[in-house]
Order: sequence, then C-alpha cells, then structure tokens
Amino acid sequence: MTLHVLREARDDRPPIVLLHGFPLDHRMWAATAAELVGSHEVLAADVPGAAGPDAGRGEPSLDTAADRLAAALADRGVDRAVVVGLSMGGYVALALAERHPALVAALGLVDTKSTADTEEARAHRLRVADEAERTGTVEPVRAMATSLVGESTRAAQPEVSDQLAQWIEEQTPAGVAWAQRAMAARPDRTDVLAAFTGPVTVVVGDEDTVTPVAAAEHMVAASPAAQLVVVPHSGHMSAVEQPAAVAAALSDLAQRAASA
Repeated sequence: MTLHVLREARDDRPPIVLLHGFPLDHRMWAATAAELVGSHEVLAADVPGAAGPDAGRGEPSLDTAADRLAAALADRGVDRAVVVGLSMGGYVALALAERHPALVAALGLVDTKSTADTEEARAHRLRVADEAERTGTVEPVRAMATSLVGESTRAAQPEVSDQLAQWIEEQTPAGVAWAQRAMAARPDRTDVLAAFTGPVTVVVGDEDTVTPVAAAEHMVAASPAAQLVVVPHSGHMSAVEQPAAVAAALSDLAQRAASA
C-alpha cells in the first residue's frame, strides 16, 4: 500500500486519509485536497489495484487492502485518522472500520454504498476482469471516463472526462482485474456503518447513476451519526467534478472529528 502526502501536517490532529475510486488512483483527490480547510495532514493511498507494480497484490480482497492501509499508517505512526473513500475507496473505508475500528476517527463516504453487489453486478465485474486480462488492455473500462461523470459535467466540463481518460489509460490490466474481483467479493457492510459511533459524512452527486442518492440515503438511515451532503451538478466522480463542494463537506467532517 503506497501513501502519498498531499499536505504536510500543521498540528497533531488525526490526518485525513483519502481512498480513490475505480479505475483510478490517488491523483483523483488532488483538486479536493487543495481545497480542504484546516491544519490536518492529508494523505492519499493507492490500493493494490491501482497503477504501479503488479507484484505483491495477492488474492483480490478489499479486506487485504484495508489491512495493508492499516499497516502503512502504523508505519507512519498514525493511530487515528479521518478516513474518506470514494466509490471503491468507500468499500475499503468500511472494511477498515470493521477490521481496525480503533484507527477510524471519522468516516467520509463519497459516491459509494454499504451494500454488496447484486448477482448481475458481480457477474459484470468478473466479466470485465476476465476481459482485461484476456486483451491485456484497459479497453473494458475506457468508457467509464464519460459514464462516471454527470450530465452537467459532460456538457460544461468536458476536460474532466479527458483527465479521467488519461488516468484510466495509465492503469494496468492486472490492476483492473484485481480491483474488479475484490469489489465483486465484498460483503454487505451496512451493519458496520450502523455500529460505527464516530462522525460520518455521506456525500453524493445529485446526478450519480452508479451509487445514486437512494444509496446514500440508505447509509444515512443506518448510521447513528451521519450527515448527508448532496452535491449539485455532479455524477459519480464528485471529488473530481465539484472538488470545492466535496472539500467543504470533508473539512466539516474533520472539524467534527477534532471536536468529538
């Protein structure tokens, strides 16, 4: 697990740890990180399926990703963190809250869901994984550069899809396959969210068709301490489409964690 420092610590508050979506890497958080208010250190992780060396990924598992993140944070001397994940990153964040609850001071769940895949969605992921390996390309996920963003972004910010396309092209077929199989195997973790007693912020783009507002509302209903933030004019990649709005929500979450 690779950790990238997006902002140095300015005090001893728990850092904000950002977990990326699929099929991307930590770079998708750069614009949001630049807008975060406060003095927290900001770290961004690359999960095993992200661009980078193929060696050492192991069996596809988000539990493995969570355990490696916990180990990487421990190596930095971090024992409490505000953990934020978008889409696949949200799945890893919930796995971390289940497996290493003392580490998680607060949860930011951005354009994600707490439920498992349907059988149809799981089968689709496995087909994409097989196709990426068969072709040795990222062709099976190239179209996500446009399908992940909202209609407003496609119309007003075409450069966002161009940037996503570039990042997707720089992923590896093996990494795409690993991540898809890991997500396909994940369980429903709504009970983990319900048991979590720290601050929670659920963020969703109002045009997100992948994990729509209903999925966000499901998580808010399950959590005893969740706040819902709906980001206007944004799809599934709200942190890239509307970084200032997402940063404002996460800055508030970090402040709530510091005050808890």
